[in-house]
Amino acid sequence: MNRRLFISLLGTCLAAAPAAAQQDMADVQITAEEIAPGVAVLFGQGGNIGVSHGEGGTVLIDDQFAPLSAKIEAAVAGLGANPVHYVINTHWHGDHTGGNEHFGKAGAHIFAHKNVRKRLSVDQQRGERVIAAAPAAALPVVTYDRGVRLHLNGDTIEVMFLGGGHTDGDSVVFWREKNVVHMGDLYFKIAGWPYIDTNSGGNVERLLFSVDSALSLMDDETKVIPGHGPMSNKAELMAYRNAIGEAVTRIRALKQSGKTVEEAQAAKPLESFQRGEGFIGADAFIAAIWDSLD
Repeated sequence: MNRRLFISLLGTCLAAAPAAAQQDMADVQITAEEIAPGVAVLFGQGGNIGVSHGEGGTVLIDDQFAPLSAKIEAAVAGLGANPVHYVINTHWHGDHTGGNEHFGKAGAHIFAHKNVRKRLSVDQQRGERVIAAAPAAALPVVTYDRGVRLHLNGDTIEVMFLGGGHTDGDSVVFWREKNVVHMGDLYFKIAGWPYIDTNSGGNVERLLFSVDSALSLMDDETKVIPGHGPMSNKAELMAYRNAIGEAVTRIRALKQSGKTVEEAQAAKPLESFQRGEGFIGADAFIAAIWDSLD
């Protein structure tokens, strides 16, 4: 399959995930893990959800798929938290923003980088498929360029745009006093390679810069919430970053030698990493790096 068509179809599958997800989510369970006083992570189907709760109000970092909204509310209540007052989207993909309309209609204020609102508010073309614009209630009502700071629940919650990389609107969320960070899809702690959505302004070199910037703000005790996968820490995130950096170095060398992307894929330059079978395979990641280097 033509590499650009493959990446386009892959982006469609991720960004349009809510449509497929509508089919059957009856068996999905939302589980909660309290990771610091007033800070939790919810696991279900889609991107991991961060939660800040306390007297200042309940904040969700991402909200997975629309059919899961009631289950997410139940999990929040199970933490002893008030109903959701704020939602922060780490980026625009549907497995992280599918619940926006529900929570927006319920009165939550949605925050996101300005590019998230731009992409959600208009149709997104992916090959021959169109991802329809989100309804008004699902759109962020507070947008920012570099970031925004929330003072509540005994913490300083820093929402920062560090340059993107997975898309052109990725935010990282730090709980300063609790020493917790939500990386969004700048960090995949699952088998396979990370997804770089070049159709949405993603770029692997910007991703490396963003991850490096986030790492510089962590210490060895920082608790790291990845966009997908179980809880993590600084050492694991550093290892992930180094693997991506080495992959970029290898692909850049092949490109500079005059090879085509197909020849680069055939050379199997990432085989030694043993990242296993995942949503994004080596060939797709090589193509994304190739496009990033363009």
